[in-house]
Amino acid sequence: QVHLVESGGGLVQAGGSLRLSCAASGRFFSGSNMGWFRQGPGLEREPVVCINRSGSSTYYADSVKGRFTISRDNAKNTVYLQMNSLKPEDTAVYYCALGSNWPPSSYWGQGTQVTVSS
Repeated sequence: QVHLVESGGGLVQAGGSLRLSCAASGRFFSGSNMGWFRQGPGLEREPVVCINRSGSSTYYADSVKGRFTISRDNAKNTVYLQMNSLKPEDTAVYYCALGSNWPPSSYWGQGTQVTVSS
């Protein structure tokens, strides 16, 4: 069984930065793709960034390219999302996901709220 726990969300002013972390339990982390999704108010959940098991391949939604960076530390079973130049439209619940598919969607964290004020 895989358990994902996100942290690092909060309230930030537009233009600010946040760093999200997702710690995974279980023995599947290093062999799995990881991703961050978000769901804004009244919107569907959408993939934001993904990274493959080795870190050699990534996906970024057009809306976050140049502002967000995903990274992973397989020794710590942790994936990170560095978010810079945040905009009010980035406000959402951010979910960590793990899986063998692409974008990964087999296991989900509980979500962490990110609120960007204008």
